Amino acid sequence: MAIPFLQDTPPPVDPVAALLQLLEEEEERVVRLWAKRIRAETYELDIPGRNLRAPLRRLINELVRLLRDRGTDALRLWPEVVRSHGALRYDQRFDAEDLVREFKALEEVLLYVYARRNGRLEPEVATFIVELVGEAHASAQASFARVLKTEEVRFREAAVMESVLHHVEVGILLAEVDGTVSFATPPVSRLIGVPMRAVVGSRSQSPLSAVLTQVNARHPGGEPFKLNDLPFMRALHERGPVRGVMVVVERPGGGEATLELSATPVWEEGGELAGAIQTFTDRTEAANKTKALSIAHDELRRLQGRLLQRTRTQALGQLASGAAHALNNFLNVLRLRITLLRREFKPEHLDSLDKTVGQVGELVARLQEFNVQRTEEQIADVHVDATVREALELVRAELEQREHPVTVELHLEEPGAVRADPGFFRELVVNLLLAERERLGDEGGRVVVESRAEGDGWASLRVEDHGAPYDTDDMTRMFDPLNRLAGAPQLSLLLAVARSQVQRWGGELTVENVPGGDGAAFVVRLPLARASEEPAQQPGAGRGRRARGASSRRAGCWWWMTTRTTRG
Repeated sequence: MAIPFLQDTPPPVDPVAALLQLLEEEEERVVRLWAKRIRAETYELDIPGRNLRAPLRRLINELVRLLRDRGTDALRLWPEVVRSHGALRYDQRFDAEDLVREFKALEEVLLYVYARRNGRLEPEVATFIVELVGEAHASAQASFARVLKTEEVRFREAAVMESVLHHVEVGILLAEVDGTVSFATPPVSRLIGVPMRAVVGSRSQSPLSAVLTQVNARHPGGEPFKLNDLPFMRALHERGPVRGVMVVVERPGGGEATLELSATPVWEEGGELAGAIQTFTDRTEAANKTKALSIAHDELRRLQGRLLQRTRTQALGQLASGAAHALNNFLNVLRLRITLLRREFKPEHLDSLDKTVGQVGELVARLQEFNVQRTEEQIADVHVDATVREALELVRAELEQREHPVTVELHLEEPGAVRADPGFFRELVVNLLLAERERLGDEGGRVVVESRAEGDGWASLRVEDHGAPYDTDDMTRMFDPLNRLAGAPQLSLLLAVARSQVQRWGGELTVENVPGGDGAAFVVRLPLARASEEPAQQPGAGRGRRARGASSRRAGCWWWMTTRTTRG
């Protein structure tokens, strides 16, 4: 039977000697790492003329001297040396939390340097370091707190606070439990427009009611502002904070002001209500700007409506031109078949006539449904690919009537159905296709329409051309309804309307350049309809139904004709 080798127990370590040796040989390294940690923890800056390491080096030098001369008594004596360090840090504008971080950093640095230097950290040494730093920290904190309690510091802080309260533009009012105002800063008088004596000092609430009447205080809606509407009265009654109460006052000196009032209750240490603090903030400029923006917004909406109505009418005329071209083709087929029937009766001539008449009726029905203006959306499950094919059939004649036609390639991957309005979604696809025709111009070209399902439950529809890419500035301003460049206001306005429409369905409409610098693309992303919802409605299933009323904001992005009108 083998007998295991006996391992010698390491001799006990003298923590005082071990720490003394460390500090004597690594003093500069300890000071440097300690200062670095303090700077990282307290965001201290190296200010010229202010040496952060000097007080740290003095503390370490004193610790080395005590460890060498007094041994274990250093655990009791070094905290007395550190006591003045707390007062020094107060003068340097350190916080109490910064003092905690400072001595925590010292403890971590001593343990780290010792372990790296010796390859291990004996429990006796670690315990001694923790106790030594802990006693020093407690002594420094006591000194720091004693400085805070001196009359000089209290007087100085009170003077600073009073100066701040007199010059800050936020008025502060203190109210007792019975509702009496006991204190108010000068901004309260400036904001309301009445002297301080009218607000502070009275034991009755009637002066406050008289002040509200004098300044004709009222809510933004015009209702009179009563005494019980004051936030501090409500805070005292409800025993909770009251935020964002708006009041309009007429200053006796002239002018109208809009003020925001907020209040919060104040509690004694025992949980008893002591009063409330109320603040006054001047919101006159913000209220005036909001009013001006509201007027401008109403005017913009009125102009948008007029522009969209006119644009839709022009666009329908343009679409009718393409439809007329298609109808002429159908009529030519009818004439040809009738001529052939007169010469010789064949069943296939009748079949062709019947098919052509059906195509004419289908085209007319699509045009009628496309012209429907709805007062509200009819959200349903819309199949993306079927809607794309239907929109393409609707504009095919318009795309192919020029000398150099625009050809459309479909790369449809059956992404499924999305939640949208069938008519509006079809209009969106039609508008994007006609927009590409105007972008490619008389030279014609190729447009690729792609649809696919994305892995995160979204469907994307991409309409891409091979024309010149957009400039960065053009893409930035493309959806800005206030774009003032030549030919751009209608374009940007209607694109903004289209984007807003898609966003209401929970999706997004963007424009991007094709990687490699060959072309650009509009991208529509919409969330796929959930399987748990009712069966999807096929595009065109509601063909022939008519919604009542009209709404000019439903015009879609008819910007393809804008370029055409500008060129004309």
